[in-house]
Amino acid sequence: MTDESGRKARQPRQRKQMLLRLDPAVHDALARWANDELRSANAQIEFLLRKALADAGRLPGAARPIPRRGRPPRRPAEDAEGTDPSEGPEGAGREPHRP
Repeated sequence: MTDESGRKARQPRQRKQMLLRLDPAVHDALARWANDELRSANAQIEFLLRKALADAGRLPGAARPIPRRGRPPRRPAEDAEGTDPSEGPEGAGREPHRP
């Protein structure tokens, strides 16, 4: 594919697929951990592998960050009155939402 200037359009890289066999108890523990952090088991495995690679100094520089999923964060300009939602009578005593 090319864009209007005749250059090749950047294609998103396909993600690699692999089969992973786990002990059922390990899978259950991983699934519970992933659920606690609002991730899928697959995303939790990738997160842990990337962390281990980074800690060992083996994460390639060409590795793209994990794509964010779900609803994008709310921008302050989108608030109805332009104030912090944790302030005011309806937000009194509540902690602000942190992703």
